[in-house]
Order: sequence, then C-alpha cells, then structure tokens
Amino acid sequence: MFIKKFFISIFIILLSACTVNKEMYAIGGSKADGTIELAYDFGMFETPKIDFQKASQLAIKKCSVWGYKNAEAFGGQRTRCTDRNGFGDCVRAEVTVPFQCTE
Repeated sequence: MFIKKFFISIFIILLSACTVNKEMYAIGGSKADGTIELAYDFGMFETPKIDFQKASQLAIKKCSVWGYKNAEAFGGQRTRCTDRNGFGDCVRAEVTVPFQCTE
C-alpha cells in the first residue's frame, strides 16, 4: 500500500512540473523614462514557457499610448519570490522584464 501511494505521489509531482504557457502582463512603467515593465508568474513545480514575440508586441502597444513607435527589452530580468511555504521555500515567483520605449 505504501509503495502504491509513493508512486502516485511521484506521478502527481511529475505531472505538475509540466511546461506551462504564460502570458506576460504590464505591471508598471514611466512615461518620462520611456520604460514599460512586463511580468509573468509561475509556481514551484511549473516550467514557464513565454512567447517573447507576443510580449514585445504588448510592450510596443503600451509604449504607443505615450507616442513611441517601438519597444526593446533591456535584456535582463528580475525574479522575486511572492509566496513561501512553511519551510521557507519559494512556491510562487514573479519575473519582471523591463522594456525601453523607442522612437
């Protein structure tokens, strides 16, 4: 009985560690600096798959409201833990990608 429960537990963990498509969303920006911040979040057992082309289009759309014609990712990203379990392990994180609005 123990072995059966063990394998079921392993199966559930492996199943939950699947690749998950994530959409980026705007979380901030500065018209004066011409920057937009996009983000996505993911759980402890998720492997996020991001469509950066779609994210770039979203950044361009947001920048166009301020009169800019284009947007480029700075090339870096910040990851911060947004939720921890009782042992201090990060179970949910948010990744922020800054974009520069360009003419």
